[in-house]
Amino acid sequence: MPFWRLYYHLVWATKNREHIILPEIEDRLYAYIVKKAAEMDIYVYVINGWYDHVHLIATIPPKYAIADVIKRIKGSSAHEFNRACERNEHFVWQRGYGVFSLGERQRSTAEAYVFNQKQHHQQQTINAWLEHTTEYDEGSDDTNTAPHPNPARLREQQQRIRHGVSHHSSKWAR
Repeated sequence: MPFWRLYYHLVWATKNREHIILPEIEDRLYAYIVKKAAEMDIYVYVINGWYDHVHLIATIPPKYAIADVIKRIKGSSAHEFNRACERNEHFVWQRGYGVFSLGERQRSTAEAYVFNQKQHHQQQTINAWLEHTTEYDEGSDDTNTAPHPNPARLREQQQRIRHGVSHHSSKWAR
């Protein structure tokens, strides 16, 4: 059995960001999501959201792809919600999601952010990065991790960085 500690901040929205996660259904919807996650050995530390989206801090075993987990939870929760609730509108999640990996030290801060979702929205103190969802694979915005189109130029840049660091008084400089 592998050893792992994988924590994620997950967020996804209702279709067209419609305000349909109302207080009278929120508890039942969140309970269903937590139950469905538990069926896949996923532990949800906290779940909360706003009228048009949901946030979770969860640990997902490495045997599952994050995209598959989110697809299953979104699909089954929409199906259950439409089956169990008497509503004129059809409940649909928007395509896509946001996912952020967390270290163990960051988890409590992320949990607090999710726990206080309603206050963040009411007081307009949201973190735009943590509210972002999309159906497109936007990937990382860190240009330092993207493959460089010119390996020789990349080596030159790395050399300059190394030499720049060596001019500073640091115990790590050579």
